[in-house]
Amino acid sequence: MHIFGAYRQAMSAQSTTRNPSDSAVLGLGAVLAASLPSALMTVDAPSRYTVEAVFTRRPQREEIADIIGADTREFLSRRGYTEVELAVSDRRMEIANTSLEELRDGLGAALAELLAAISTHAQERRAAAALRDEKTAESERERAEAVVALAASVRFETERPRASSSNADNQRGIRSEDRIGQWTDDGGHSQ
Repeated sequence: MHIFGAYRQAMSAQSTTRNPSDSAVLGLGAVLAASLPSALMTVDAPSRYTVEAVFTRRPQREEIADIIGADTREFLSRRGYTEVELAVSDRRMEIANTSLEELRDGLGAALAELLAAISTHAQERRAAAALRDEKTAESERERAEAVVALAASVRFETERPRASSSNADNQRGIRSEDRIGQWTDDGGHSQ
């Protein structure tokens, strides 16, 4: 059953490659103060600018797609943040056309809600995919076991003459010696 054993090892290796922190809900930690415009809190301060915030973990590919997708734009528009645009750069979210005050006064909470929903949805999709993979692996394991069982049922042995065929030959008046002679005449035996 070495086929099954190798298959099991390969499937185990595949299922353990996901990072444990991937299951944590995605959120934002701190604002990167160094990335803020230097003129803030002066008369020359811009009213809207880009604020960079650090994710609590590295976002997954599907989460990034959702963050920058049309559903996010609609989510922000429904909450009154029509000018705000989001981008992802490595472990940072770039929140464009906003301000620290806007983030403090509600946008930050809206983004936390958005990221939690995106993260939860992504986890549900991964769990569903893992369940499908598990079912596929179980089906494949059963198939591999069936193949091994079928292969084990093959026998490389000569069959014993059946009594019924000897009886039939005897009833037709064919003797064993005649069969041997016939076989020899056909070239089945070299002299």
